[in-house]
Amino acid sequence: MIARIWQAGSAAMLALASPAQVEPTLPPPYSGAYQPQGIDEQGLWREMDEEERRFAQSDMLIRDQALQAYVTRVLCDTVGQDRCGATRVYIVRVPMFNATMSPNGLMQVYSGLLLRVRSEAELGAVLGHEFGHFESRHSLQQLKARRSGSDVLAWTAMLGALAPSYDTLRTYRNLELTIIGSIFRFGRDQEREADSLGIGYLNTSALRPQAAAQVWERLMGEFEADALAKGLKKPRFDRIPFYATHPPEAERAATLALLARPDAAARDDGAERYRAALAPWLPQLLDDQIKLNDFGASEYIIQTLAQDGWTAPLHHARGELHRMRGAPRDLVNAAQFYAQAVALDPLHAEAHRGLGLSLLKTGQTVSGQAALRTYLALKPDAPDAKLIGMMIPKEVPAP
Repeated sequence: MIARIWQAGSAAMLALASPAQVEPTLPPPYSGAYQPQGIDEQGLWREMDEEERRFAQSDMLIRDQALQAYVTRVLCDTVGQDRCGATRVYIVRVPMFNATMSPNGLMQVYSGLLLRVRSEAELGAVLGHEFGHFESRHSLQQLKARRSGSDVLAWTAMLGALAPSYDTLRTYRNLELTIIGSIFRFGRDQEREADSLGIGYLNTSALRPQAAAQVWERLMGEFEADALAKGLKKPRFDRIPFYATHPPEAERAATLALLARPDAAARDDGAERYRAALAPWLPQLLDDQIKLNDFGASEYIIQTLAQDGWTAPLHHARGELHRMRGAPRDLVNAAQFYAQAVALDPLHAEAHRGLGLSLLKTGQTVSGQAALRTYLALKPDAPDAKLIGMMIPKEVPAP
């Protein structure tokens, strides 16, 4: 019953319903990959294919065959082998929570998404949502809706210019707001349908569908942490701004929880497999996140990752986060976090480097220089070896 609930009633009524009142969604029978119809769509497909050829050469791509194969497998496990055969997955090094899918089957998975989800089930929830857009041909529908709306506005503006008056101008402005609002509402309805499809795929997979709601619950926690660190008002997750293209996060979390199969709550979510697959890339993804200079969100991400146990890379990342902010108290904390990383992994060269720099900035010269010597001993070919060497006095050999 894809999107039937959204057509039958409002999202608010669904959010208030009890689990017994809501039937878990299932995906429709697969009818095969959509083929472009007509000259306009065929031309659009050719343009997208050409864009994909250029995109495949981008420096932003993470060219790790093992990681790409793993993410593709999670997609296939979620939507089924027949469906995922129409897709090509690319992992893009962008530290944002996002994934997109083009009408020709190109799926982009942002590295920031991989950092934020915690299991195969959570990743599958997001990838399934994007595949839902693809299977429902939402990109084509939006293109046609925007084109139609733009045409109406263009003709109305021209006619209004021929007979200018205050009433004509006001009518045009009202029509403009109506058309723009309908376009964004159209997008929100499509997001709801894609959510329904995504949870439907998970319901029929071997993964735990309840993980879909956890994605949005954690994202709301990140937004709150970000606002708190910046001294901003706590964000509202139950309102829809006029220009919003997505439903409110609270609505999505509540709805996905209701649409998940209750009897599937004990399924494996693939959390351990996910941690193992992401482990080689975790330090790089954390470093990219920290460089966004978004302290609250980054601290929240590190803390949630540490719920599975603190590791040397997580202690090091937290040290980097505090050292980059650079207040005296931050530098003291950073030195402590680096020391914890070194205690867990004495061969973690970057942790020795951060420890040395933090200690030097807090006036602990001897200890700081010792940590930097260890860094250079572990990583003599480091790109900053000469610079770090200038901070360390040469040791005079004993007579």
